[in-house]
Amino acid sequence: MTTANTMSRRTRSVVRPLQYLAMLGYVVFLGFPLLFLVLTAFKTPQELISATPSFLPQSLNLDNFIQAIDKANLVQAAANSLLVAVSTTVIVTLISLPAAYALARFRTKLRGVATGWILLSQVFPFILIIIPLFLVLKQLGLVDSLLGLILVYTVWSLPFALWMLQGYIAGIPVELEEAGAMDGASRITILRVIILPLLAPGLVATSLFTFISSWNEFFFALVLIQDPALQTLPLTLARFVGAEGQVQLGQLAAASLLATIPSLVFFAIIQRRLTSGLLSGAVKG
Repeated sequence: MTTANTMSRRTRSVVRPLQYLAMLGYVVFLGFPLLFLVLTAFKTPQELISATPSFLPQSLNLDNFIQAIDKANLVQAAANSLLVAVSTTVIVTLISLPAAYALARFRTKLRGVATGWILLSQVFPFILIIIPLFLVLKQLGLVDSLLGLILVYTVWSLPFALWMLQGYIAGIPVELEEAGAMDGASRITILRVIILPLLAPGLVATSLFTFISSWNEFFFALVLIQDPALQTLPLTLARFVGAEGQVQLGQLAAASLLATIPSLVFFAIIQRRLTSGLLSGAVKG
């Protein structure tokens, strides 16, 4: 027994540093692009085209940020992206919650059809549906409109949101709902009082996915939005690449850095909700 314990301690003493080393390497792998983006945003044009470039900027140059905001109308583009992303997230969450509950709890023939539609909708590439989608939106007068973009993002994000929430709801014991029904609670009350608190992690994860995918989406916005005043952030960032492939690297890095801030803030806020939801679900389950 003593020999086995000694070998176990020796194994842990070797494996534990390797685990920490692997974790450190993973963090560096994920964080280096963001660090490089930050450093590039503060470099002057002379530093960026230098034959002997340095990793660190010589000074904290803010000209790239000022030029990016002034020339590209970055504030208006951020407001458009925020409106589209938040609206899409709210609509998708409101629709997918009751629909996912029905898919998870009601065993009907339509359930198989709906599940097949969810999986099939994720197979179609963007380029296959963009022409009929454009024609439909043109007939409805929703081309070159943020409302049309919100509708497109909602329809595109809804299947995956349904799939995610269905899995979370299926993991909640049905006995909790049966106990609530025996106490006289209606289906709406059961969904609001019992399911929602336990479903908080799923709702947060779904909202986060929907927000980030809507915030970063480029292809649909490129086809449907032509008015410069209605362009979203991905379209605005593409303007820093010239027609001949010349990139205004410093301004692009500064604009990209500013564009990541709302996503980071949204994740920081919602991550706390995710943690509290997990703890709440663990206690109530």
